[in-house]
Amino acid sequence: MISRRNFFGAVAILLVALVVVVLILNPIRTTTPGSGAQQLAPVEVRSYQGKDLSSVNDFHENSILGPQHINESDYRLTITGLTNTTKVMTYREVLDNHQHYTKVVTLHCVEGWDVTILWEGVLVRDLINEVGIDPKANTVIFTGYDGYTTSFPLDYFMNNDIIMAYKMNNITMPAERGYPFELVAEDKWGYKWIKWIEKIELSNDPSYRGYWEQRGYSNSGDLNGSYFSF
Repeated sequence: MISRRNFFGAVAILLVALVVVVLILNPIRTTTPGSGAQQLAPVEVRSYQGKDLSSVNDFHENSILGPQHINESDYRLTITGLTNTTKVMTYREVLDNHQHYTKVVTLHCVEGWDVTILWEGVLVRDLINEVGIDPKANTVIFTGYDGYTTSFPLDYFMNNDIIMAYKMNNITMPAERGYPFELVAEDKWGYKWIKWIEKIELSNDPSYRGYWEQRGYSNSGDLNGSYFSF
């Protein structure tokens, strides 16, 4: 007859053997303190508060010079013109020193397609107020890294929550979509949604015409009107 002591000893040996087998088949993975977690690829959200979203891949490529690839370390945003001061900020300074906002907005292109995206960014109004507004200013001119330009009445930004976005569907904006920043020009046709923004200039010239506006497109770009200038 097996003694009680031998029985429990055999059970203990069996349990140890089972643990060894489990560890061999499924080794424990640990992260060494200070080494940092392994970064996984971002995943875009496709719905928000019950609303279906388009994909960041649903856009059509129609920029004047093709996608621009900008290194974060080289990027500078300049706010100048009829301001109390000219300010030049790095990408991180724009993001770290300003409140972030999110909203779902649909972009309507004159080519006949549209996309509904969850955008995240900073208010253009906050950036403008930070440099001080000359009383003579009435127009805001945007310039992209590729030389593209467009303009808006100053009141458009002062009276509306218009954001300069750096994220789409909860992922950092891809270069093809306008990284580091695209203007979310609500209630405007897609050609007003300037990408790769590198300069914001306050002006007193309401007749200024941007790239497509010089080619016959409406300067206001309002969705409730024709995109052609008459």
